Amino acid sequence: MTRFLRYLVPLAIFFVLVVFLYRGLSLDPKLIPSPLIGKAMPQFVLPRLQEPDATISDKDLLGKVSIVNIWASWCVSCRAEHEVLLRLAQTGKVDIYGLNYKDDRANAQRWLSQLGNPYIVNAFDADGRTGIDWGVYGAPETFVIDSKGIIRYKQVGPLTVDILNTKIYPLLKELQPAT
Repeated sequence: MTRFLRYLVPLAIFFVLVVFLYRGLSLDPKLIPSPLIGKAMPQFVLPRLQEPDATISDKDLLGKVSIVNIWASWCVSCRAEHEVLLRLAQTGKVDIYGLNYKDDRANAQRWLSQLGNPYIVNAFDADGRTGIDWGVYGAPETFVIDSKGIIRYKQVGPLTVDILNTKIYPLLKELQPAT
């Protein structure tokens, strides 16, 4: 009997590991669940990117549906999504706020000057502490915030036209009051 268990236990452990490996490989790595979905956005007060003497806070986003986009001039994927953000801003469907993450102020200002600025206001998070409070894994990341300051959606990675059409626009339509 002990001889039988001697072979059965390692075999059982092997099969359990295979099941976990199969489950892990079948998950989409871009679908990173956020514990902040359905909760109030983190409190923050940061200097503005273009006006360092002025600040922006979480309170400035209350009262309307808005988007917070985490970006940086050093971020290659941010450049890829920038055209999509410019298009979104042109629609006037939602205010887009930027959170410039772990960046050099002059580089970020130059980047916006050259590529265009889709943001209502940019917060400057030089040390990344506010980004950590938001659960940021890296740039770019985008959050949809309802009028009460509740995070309703998080996009990890660059926004695309497809994501706008299938996720962002329907959510905005749902969250914004009918006029």
